[in-house]
Amino acid sequence: MAKTTAGGFTAEERAAMKAHAKELKAAAEKADGEAMALASIAEMPEPDRVLGERIHALVKRAAPSLSARTWYGMPAYANKGGKLICFFQAASKFKVRYATLGFQHDAALDEGCMWPVAFAVTDMTADVEARISTLVRQAAG
Repeated sequence: MAKTTAGGFTAEERAAMKAHAKELKAAAEKADGEAMALASIAEMPEPDRVLGERIHALVKRAAPSLSARTWYGMPAYANKGGKLICFFQAASKFKVRYATLGFQHDAALDEGCMWPVAFAVTDMTADVEARISTLVRQAAG
């Protein structure tokens, strides 16, 4: 379990909040979201960086209408209305055992009364790439 401080937040949580504040300022200044997402990926340690680079390429190819940006310091992808659709969370971000490809509530993944909105990613195989491409296309609508 991550160590919390007197304020009740872990160092990782505080870093995510600082990243989000930086993102809000960048958005107000019309900063280049693609550059911010790529910089976020470049800062990741291996093997997260390799997964992040591959997921970025897959999202851009599967749903070119989504625009890259960051969300709490993570590479993320939003629709034309600015609504966040999906994001990549490196395992190293919160010191967990797997990276996550997550989808937000505006992602069009609805299937009956229950559906997954996050997927653990430990390796990039042809099957994983195909599944990610399918999910992102569906999520983007």
